Amino acid sequence: MGYDVVTFGEVMLRLSPPNFMRFEQTTSFDAHAGGAEMNVAVACARLGLDSAYVTKLGDNSIGHFIRNKAREHGVDTSHILWDSESRCGVYFVEFGAAPRTNRVIYDRRESAVSKTRPGEFPWKDILGGTKLFHTSGITPALSKSCAESTNEVLEVAQEEGCKVSYDVNYRGKLWSPDEANRFTEPASEFIDILITTEEDTKVVYGIEGKDYEDVAKKLTDKFGFEVVIITLRETPSVWQNKWSVFAYSDGKVFRSPTYDVEVVDRLGGGDSCSAGFIYGYLVLKDLQKAVDFGSAFSALKHSVPGDLAFVYKTEVEKLIKGRERGLRIDR
Repeated sequence: MGYDVVTFGEVMLRLSPPNFMRFEQTTSFDAHAGGAEMNVAVACARLGLDSAYVTKLGDNSIGHFIRNKAREHGVDTSHILWDSESRCGVYFVEFGAAPRTNRVIYDRRESAVSKTRPGEFPWKDILGGTKLFHTSGITPALSKSCAESTNEVLEVAQEEGCKVSYDVNYRGKLWSPDEANRFTEPASEFIDILITTEEDTKVVYGIEGKDYEDVAKKLTDKFGFEVVIITLRETPSVWQNKWSVFAYSDGKVFRSPTYDVEVVDRLGGGDSCSAGFIYGYLVLKDLQKAVDFGSAFSALKHSVPGDLAFVYKTEVEKLIKGRERGLRIDR
């Protein structure tokens, strides 16, 4: 029967000091679960899509906490593998205010998912009849075996006629630009929807252009992507950002409105954009509407603490249609 969306990648325990305290100050941490692919699965589920999240977790209370956060939102977690001998990754976030920026410290080495090997997941069963598979550049960067496993699922997705969306999501702490390029260029033949930024495109693909449209055209001409999505963020301050989304497909350009966002938590903002676009692509079946939906969904996510998008579809639709009554209390 299949799913609307299946995602695959690492999710971690996120710990952050409350009230903008620094790591050295705090005596407690707020706990969340966060990881690019689970963020997308949760956001898709909240939009009414039948979504499943695939990963490997340490079989302990932290792993169960993480799994339960996905299940809260209706994500199918039945394909998660459990490893009693391994740990879950952890990352620490220190929230700043201008001129002090946010800081992230990762503690993810030897996590359970980094030990994933080809053949461990029944991808043909999981993706049979599924409409879209999503992952990001974080997953193959975790280890050589994770890269091999990512290649495996990309090939199966193509064989099963399942669309593939891929967020470049370059992380310099996980691999070098050369390593990222050696994986991503060959993998691109399996990707239908590429989600990237101008900076990540330059680092991973070595492609630059006179503007975003030129960059997207060069990517499409070289790799044959169905759609290239570029997220655009201006950061005049830590708390005040401008956010918009641009897409290129078959020589046509699609631009969203630009949102002035007050940033409560920008982590997971790009993932909510991916989910919003996927919803528009699968359900609305219109690229302009998909771009508008992804941008609005993400703008709203910036106002919510944590990686997961506690946002309602009706809120997104309301924002797109301009029915907000200013910023008065919604009574």
